[in-house]
Amino acid sequence: MCKVAYHTIAFPARERIDSWLAVLHMIYWYCKTLFVKIGDTLKEKKEGVLPPMKEQSLDNLWLAQMLFDLGAVQFGNFTVSESAVSSPVFVNPKVLISNPTALRVASKLMQQEISLAQSLRRPRVHPFGVVAGVPVGGLLLASAYSLETNIPLIYARSRPEGTGKRGIEGRFTPGDTALIIDDLITRGSSILETAALLEENGLKVKDVIVLIDREHGAVKRLHDLGYNLISILKLDIMLNHYMSRGLISEETYRTCSEYLRSKQGEIQQS
Repeated sequence: MCKVAYHTIAFPARERIDSWLAVLHMIYWYCKTLFVKIGDTLKEKKEGVLPPMKEQSLDNLWLAQMLFDLGAVQFGNFTVSESAVSSPVFVNPKVLISNPTALRVASKLMQQEISLAQSLRRPRVHPFGVVAGVPVGGLLLASAYSLETNIPLIYARSRPEGTGKRGIEGRFTPGDTALIIDDLITRGSSILETAALLEENGLKVKDVIVLIDREHGAVKRLHDLGYNLISILKLDIMLNHYMSRGLISEETYRTCSEYLRSKQGEIQQS
């Protein structure tokens, strides 16, 4: 007679099944999150959006590089002001607003430079109670600086615009000292116009800080009129950085350097 052997099938315990289901669930959500991030990154690259950075060290050369990457620095033949005719380089720092991280770094670099200047035994920056942005680029930077430092912001409107009359937007107390902020300076005419309007309204102006100095004699011009100028970046430093990184040709670098030397020669002769 044939005997049939029966075998008992051992099913895993319910607890083990639940554990494996939990693991599979975690893997599913991890993969889903990863694919979403990859998709967002590809979309940003396709649309030309720069990925945000959570923290960025305060480095002025990093900012110079970011300005180049954002297309703020262009080379060719430009007329940027009465004192900068046929300039081989054009700089437009206003594009920083397209990258919040870069804009934040710019404002933090200004804050750092001002704090350092005020901490010296002979402070290079006087105490101030408000910041005044020079329209338009300086106003954008001054807004970022005000938010970063919690220092009140005012806006000097040098000419009527729409329903706004010539004067100061924002609250201040006559006798307060204002720090003027601008994004770019060539000879400083816009800054001097802003300073004059602030002083007409009872404010004091002693110091000016700009993001980029084109080195067309603004330091001496403002100093002669009683204003101290501080800059975060100078044009020659930016050009040296771009040359060292291979971002511009030797010919472009030489053309720009000769242009700057000619402008500095004009300053010495004046």
